[in-house]
Amino acid sequence: MNNRLPKASVDGRASPAPDPQLRGTRGAPGRGAFRVFAVLAWLSLIAPTAQASAPDAAPRRPIEILSSSNGLPSQPLSMADAINLALKRNPSILRAQKDMEAAQGIVVETRAIVIPKLGVSGNYAAVERSDVDILSVPAAVFTNGFPGRTGTSFGNDQNWGSQLKLVQSIYEGGRMLSALRAARLTREQSLLNFQTTLADTVLAVETAYDDVLLDREQIGVQEASVELLTREFEDTTRRFDAGTVPRFNVLRAEVELANARPKLIRARNDFRIAKNNLANLLGCNLPPQMLEDIPLTLRDKLEAEPYPMELPRAIAMALERRTELGSLRKTQALRREDIATAKAGYKPSVQLYAGYDAHNSVLTPDLAVVDHGWIAGAQLSWNIFDGFRAQGRVKETTALYERAGIDLEDTGRRIELEVRTAYSNFIEADETLRSQQKVVAEAEEALRLARARNEAGTGTQLDVLSAQTALTDARTTNVQALHDYAVARARLERAVGLNIPGAAAAGP
Repeated sequence: MNNRLPKASVDGRASPAPDPQLRGTRGAPGRGAFRVFAVLAWLSLIAPTAQASAPDAAPRRPIEILSSSNGLPSQPLSMADAINLALKRNPSILRAQKDMEAAQGIVVETRAIVIPKLGVSGNYAAVERSDVDILSVPAAVFTNGFPGRTGTSFGNDQNWGSQLKLVQSIYEGGRMLSALRAARLTREQSLLNFQTTLADTVLAVETAYDDVLLDREQIGVQEASVELLTREFEDTTRRFDAGTVPRFNVLRAEVELANARPKLIRARNDFRIAKNNLANLLGCNLPPQMLEDIPLTLRDKLEAEPYPMELPRAIAMALERRTELGSLRKTQALRREDIATAKAGYKPSVQLYAGYDAHNSVLTPDLAVVDHGWIAGAQLSWNIFDGFRAQGRVKETTALYERAGIDLEDTGRRIELEVRTAYSNFIEADETLRSQQKVVAEAEEALRLARARNEAGTGTQLDVLSAQTALTDARTTNVQALHDYAVARARLERAVGLNIPGAAAAGP
């Protein structure tokens, strides 16, 4: 779609087209740029390995929001401010950080097979002396005929020993190189999973922020409607008192006014709920007694700017950038490494070792006499037959690898469907917004003419009430169209993978 939608705002009137350099940003100029920088800055702090590309414009410092004791911001929030707060305090983000830390522990654990192991062991044993086999040696063997020497015996009822040993694996049937690859894949996958959570959270905050803006504008629309109907009721009452209109006109105006008030009440309740939802996403703790007046003020307003995007390009970008696909590619590669590890069960393992050994002498019962020295050598182990354990493990890991491929293909199709759906909804929102560009102004003019005709005696009260209803509907539809356009664009950006800059899904 080659979008040429002129910029529109909540008043329903078209504004001059924005500068082409601002295309691709949401809301007021700089709103998208602040969001881009906030996310990039957060990624650079959490995951220095992320290949995040900065926007073309000069980097801007993230806005610092001073919060009160309950966590609510103390100044009006822009969209970028809200996202920045969510990146710091949203529970989903915090959980994802802990998942990354846990994954780093798995990385260290996986690499352990290639790192030398240093260990210390010690033992002490005492047995009943009658259970010791003693070999007595005549004194002549030691004295060589010299007087004053006695014989000796081999075998002690107490023994101790200790050993310091360094072991290095040099061959594990392919497990060592596989472990290094698996560690790298695990680290990359944890970052991709974190970016997925980041993208979902950004979308949730954007949607909640736009919901608050919508409900705020709906309150204004309904208040204006009540105000118009109140003036009509008061004017009709004065005319009735003057005897120029029947009581039927007064009753009709009163009924219309009464019917408008519940819509205002509902709009205020929706606004209250929307602010609670946004505060929850920002990680704010609301006091139990706080209900009506949540001190959460938003700075932006509902606006629509051109967003050119073609469906084939959107699908291609999604299949390249979506971190869910990148994570599944890492999963498939990890399952391939599991196969290599399983096949290593058919092969031998070889280690080299070196260390220092100390133990009591067997030539004397005195435990203080110590024999000690360096030791070094090699050891080999090979399970010639393990009861088909390795064969079963290979079969299991092969099936899991094939399943990972199926999951990858299925997720690719589901993402393509998600992009098509989001694109279709964006087209609908765009066309709806286009159809509403001049409706508000026309409805206002229609109301003015209906009042003029009624005052001149050529029109009726029904014409005025109908025109007022049409104006309220036009304003409501216009505000809803702006909101739907903003949300549809945010969801399209999420479906394509554009709401987290630099989070392109890397291959295996």
